[in-house]
Amino acid sequence: MTSTAAPAPSTTPPPTVDRAGRLIALLVGSAFVVILNETIMSVALPELMREFDVPATTAQWLTTAFLLTMAVVIPVTGFLLVRFPLRRVFIAAMGSFGVGTLLAALAPTFEVLVAARVVQAVGTALMMPLLITTILTIVPAERRGRMMGTISIVISVAPAIGPTISGVVLDQLDWRWMFWLVLPIAVLSLALGAAWVRNVTEPLAVPLDVLSVVLSALAFGGLIYGLSSIGESATGETAVPVWVPLVVGGLALAVFVARQLSLRERALLDLRTFASRTFTIAVLLVAVSMMALFGSLILLPIYLQSVLGLSTLETGLVLLPGGLVMGLLAPFVGRAFDRVGPRPLVAPGATVTSVGLWGMSMFDTGTGAGTVIVVHVVMSIGLALMFTPLLTSALGSLPQHLYSHGSATVSTLQQVAGAAGTALFVTVMTRRSVSEVEGGASVVDATAAGVHAALLYGGVISAVAVLVALLVRQGTAPAGPADAVEPADTAQAAGTPAA
Repeated sequence: MTSTAAPAPSTTPPPTVDRAGRLIALLVGSAFVVILNETIMSVALPELMREFDVPATTAQWLTTAFLLTMAVVIPVTGFLLVRFPLRRVFIAAMGSFGVGTLLAALAPTFEVLVAARVVQAVGTALMMPLLITTILTIVPAERRGRMMGTISIVISVAPAIGPTISGVVLDQLDWRWMFWLVLPIAVLSLALGAAWVRNVTEPLAVPLDVLSVVLSALAFGGLIYGLSSIGESATGETAVPVWVPLVVGGLALAVFVARQLSLRERALLDLRTFASRTFTIAVLLVAVSMMALFGSLILLPIYLQSVLGLSTLETGLVLLPGGLVMGLLAPFVGRAFDRVGPRPLVAPGATVTSVGLWGMSMFDTGTGAGTVIVVHVVMSIGLALMFTPLLTSALGSLPQHLYSHGSATVSTLQQVAGAAGTALFVTVMTRRSVSEVEGGASVVDATAAGVHAALLYGGVISAVAVLVALLVRQGTAPAGPADAVEPADTAQAAGTPAA
C-alpha cells in the first residue's frame, strides 16, 4: 500500500470461485436494476407533463435531478469504500434505492416524485463504484476486459432499455407501476446482499474532508443547474439569472480541484488518477459518450411521441433494438479488448457513434420509424465499441490503491456528462422550438426543428470525440509499467479468478 486513503486488501481469505462469482452476479444484477431507473422515466415524460401540468424543461428534472444527485454523492463513495465494509455500503445502497422507489410509487405531486428520484439516486450512486472496485480487486488483470464488458452492459444497456421497459408498462398500466414492479426486486437484492455479501478489502479509519464534500456539491450542482436553467430561460421560468449557478459551479470546481491536489492521500477524490494519460483520455471519451447516450435517450421519446405521434409502447419498441445490440456486443467487445487492446475498437466506435448522431440530426416530421430504428442501432453499435475498452483501459491503468478513487472519478464524470447532455439537448430543443412557434410554426414542426438543432450539436461534439479517440494508446491493458501510475498485476491479491 502506498496510500492511507485507499482500501487495503482484506486480511480474510480470498473468495472462492463460487463465492466470488455469486458476489459479482449479485452486484451486477443489483447495479443493472438501479441504473435502469436513470432513464426509465424518459418515455413517461409526455404523460407526466400532462398529468402534473409541467413543461419539458421542468419534467426533465426527473432525469436531471437523478443524475445530479449521483454526481454529488459519487465523489464521497471513494471515501465510503475505504472507510466502511463492502456489506454495509451495499445494504445502504439498496436500502436507499428501495425507500426511494416506494416513495416514487406513492408520490402525490411532481415535487414529491422528484424528491423520490433523489433518494433513489443516492443508492444508485453508491452501487456503481462499489461494483467496479470489487471487480478490480478480485478479478486478475488478464480477464478484466471480459468482466468490464459485463459492467458496460449495466452502464450502457440498462439506461438504453429503460425507455423500452417503461413503454411496455405505460401501454398497459399507470406510470406508478414502473416503481411498483421494481420494488420487489430491490427488496430481494437487499435480502440476498445481507446474506451473501462479504468484505473483500480491509476498512481504514480515514477522516472525511467536509469542505471537499461541500465544494463538490456546489461545483457539480451549480454547473448542471445552470445548464438546465438555460432551457428554462427560454420560457421565462428561471428563479435566478442563468449565469449565477454557472459561475458558482465553475469557481467551486476550481477550488475543489485545487483542494484535492493539496490533500493528496487525504483527498475526498484523489485526482492523481489523472497523472495517467490513458486514464485522462479514456475518461474524456466516456464523458462525451454519456452525453450522447443520455441526450439522445431523452430527446428521442419526445420526438417519437410529439412529432411522429407514436404511442408509449411503440416508442419503447423503436428504442429496443439499439439497447439489445449494445447488450449483445458487450461480451464480444470485452474479449476483443483482451486480445487487441483499446485503439482498434475505440476509434471505429467513435466514428460510428458520430455517424449515428449526424443521422439523427436529419430527422424531421416525415421520417419513418424504421429509419429511426436503423440510425439508433448504428449509434448503439458505436457506443458498444467504445464503453468497454475505455472503462477497462482507464481503470486498469491505475495502481490498486487508486481503484476506489478511479471508479468514483469515472462514475462521477459519467453522471455529470449524462446530466449535462440531458440539459444541453433539452435546452437547445426548447429554445429552438420556442423561436419557431413565435415565428408562426405549428407545435409539431417547432418540436421537430428543436430536436434537429439539439442533435446537430450532438453531431458536432461527437466529431470532436473522433479526433480525441485517435489519441488512445495501443496496449493500455495493465500488463506492463507504461506509466508511473500503471499497476502491477493484481492476480495474487485477487486470489482465484471470479469468472
